[in-house]
Amino acid sequence: MNGEMDFESRIVASGYTPEDTNIELSLRPQQLDDYIGQEKVKENLRIYIEAAKNRGEPLDHVLLYGPPGLGKTTLAGIIANEMGVNFRVTSGPAIEKPGDLAALLTNLNDGDVLFVDEIHRLSRAVEEVLYPAMEDNALDIIIGKGPSARSIRLDLKRFTLIGATTRAGQLSAPLRDRFGVIFRLELYTPEELSGIVKRSAGILNIEADDEGALEIASRSRGTPRIANRLLKRARDFAQVFSHGKIDLESAQLALNRLEIDELGLDNVDRLLLSSIIKFYKGGPVGLETIAAAIGEEAVTIEDVYEPYLMQIGFLSRTPRGRTVTPAGYAHLGIPMDGQQKLF
Repeated sequence: MNGEMDFESRIVASGYTPEDTNIELSLRPQQLDDYIGQEKVKENLRIYIEAAKNRGEPLDHVLLYGPPGLGKTTLAGIIANEMGVNFRVTSGPAIEKPGDLAALLTNLNDGDVLFVDEIHRLSRAVEEVLYPAMEDNALDIIIGKGPSARSIRLDLKRFTLIGATTRAGQLSAPLRDRFGVIFRLELYTPEELSGIVKRSAGILNIEADDEGALEIASRSRGTPRIANRLLKRARDFAQVFSHGKIDLESAQLALNRLEIDELGLDNVDRLLLSSIIKFYKGGPVGLETIAAAIGEEAVTIEDVYEPYLMQIGFLSRTPRGRTVTPAGYAHLGIPMDGQQKLF
């Protein structure tokens, strides 16, 4: 089995894929009022934005963290819109050396928002240059090499840095401490996602009733990106089989054809669980062993598959390895026997 292929074509992967570009750009809300879910984050953000505008200052630096696909980039764009400033986008891996960062920062206008996705992947050298920029709106640049090297300080326009990360734990403490506002984005409820599906359906000019939208939402793993992707596929089935309307029947038909079950698990998730049960009596079993058994990269299993399976209580990480829980057995319809009964 070629695991790499499965991961690339996986419709319930929450990571960004090139196919998402067109759909996300058209579906992204532009204002806070249009952004569905994350109510606590929105309430506080509204206050911070209004206060900053009243003072005539840029918003404090913001760190957004949480699983992929929850709307960190969208929220950063909304902040820039609400503040009425330009929005510049880059990512941690794209800023390879301090000079790249200097070029970005010196081109910002007063109050602009610089959004850095995957900020935990900034190199240490780039981070060191970022500290004075965030604290003092200044860049310390070293010109020349050896004995003739000298440092000059460039003053920058005031700006707001918005960092996004799926791994807040990998952020260095000095960088994390320089963010004045830190928000954790939570997974969405099916009801919130249903609202997102209906809003997206309206933009895509496809009719979706409440039951159809909720069916898509409930299989979307609490993630708007997945919900929008499934909506796009369900639209194809609806146009062919049910006169262009997404109702409960056409949504179920589409999702069943895509092999996505009622909890949002796809065939790779089920293969992962069933392999642990079949070959290793439900665990505990090491990550590298699982990776070899299903033909997938260990890092992909850890970052992509495991978080959701752990969150819904189907898989647990123990000091001795991964273990399938009784709930995981029940979902697959496999009777428990052997050491798992001790779990």
